[in-house]
Amino acid sequence: MHPLERLINLVALLLNARRPLTFEEIRAVMPSYEQGDVASAKRMFERDKDTLKEVGIPIELASTDAWDAEQGYRIPKDQYYLPEVTFTPDEVWALFVASHAPSEGGEAALAFQKLSTGADTDVLAGMMDRSAPGVDASGPYLGAMADALARRRAVRFRYRPTQGKTAHRDVDPYALVFRSGNWYLVGLDKGRGGLRSFRLSRLASSVRETGPATSPPEGFDPSVQLEAGPWGLGRPAARARVGFSPKVAWWALASTPGAGVIRSRKDGWLEVDVPASQTDSFVSWVLSFGPDARVYSPRSVRDEVVARLEAILSGA
Repeated sequence: MHPLERLINLVALLLNARRPLTFEEIRAVMPSYEQGDVASAKRMFERDKDTLKEVGIPIELASTDAWDAEQGYRIPKDQYYLPEVTFTPDEVWALFVASHAPSEGGEAALAFQKLSTGADTDVLAGMMDRSAPGVDASGPYLGAMADALARRRAVRFRYRPTQGKTAHRDVDPYALVFRSGNWYLVGLDKGRGGLRSFRLSRLASSVRETGPATSPPEGFDPSVQLEAGPWGLGRPAARARVGFSPKVAWWALASTPGAGVIRSRKDGWLEVDVPASQTDSFVSWVLSFGPDARVYSPRSVRDEVVARLEAILSGA
């Protein structure tokens, strides 16, 4: 087993354990520590533990039971996961204005995107009544959408997707969310029979109300529809098999939501199953690793990567 896969397995085991685990219990679950020589196995475990601590993963010793008879290892979830961040309407607005000031660059806007993820949808929608010089993230449609959402009215508009032809969409609006410098409508797309997100700046017509709208389903979470990753926004239905060299595998896997290890090869490369799409965002993400990443499947995504490479070479 490749050391990277062993580290990932150790993190998953300690993070999901209901109580601290002794080394003997860890050794019984993880084949990597089942060598005949217990001392060698313990040294390997200590090296792995030190490696994880160096990258900021909090592994600690704690009692395995109420009698404090034995100690084991665990990863406290409250220290591993970041807490949710919430803001008042005025705080959200102050962050928005500061991040979109003329003197600020893309990093400030990205910081606002990350911080506003925890903001309440109604708080973000309330920003429609405010304006900032030089900022127009939605075209003229935000007010109409917010009004239809507040009165629970269905809407119809022409939409220009990133791929495919411009067409009419009939939508029951459920939420307005601000992400990556843009406003998105999340709702029930009646034509496609499912939840979808629409970037307001891609609307190609005025917004027309068509009647009463349905209410969001129980447990509705607009952030799921705007889940961000290398593929862009949304949760893609396709997945890709991508190989990463030992130099970038750890970072690529840790920074990609929904990624999973398929296998580790003898040459140190890691083959990973990741959510994927044929969008420019995903292709650019793969190409950003240079020769340290390779797409194996599906063919449609692989062809997009090859086409982009050929275009770059022909223009050089």
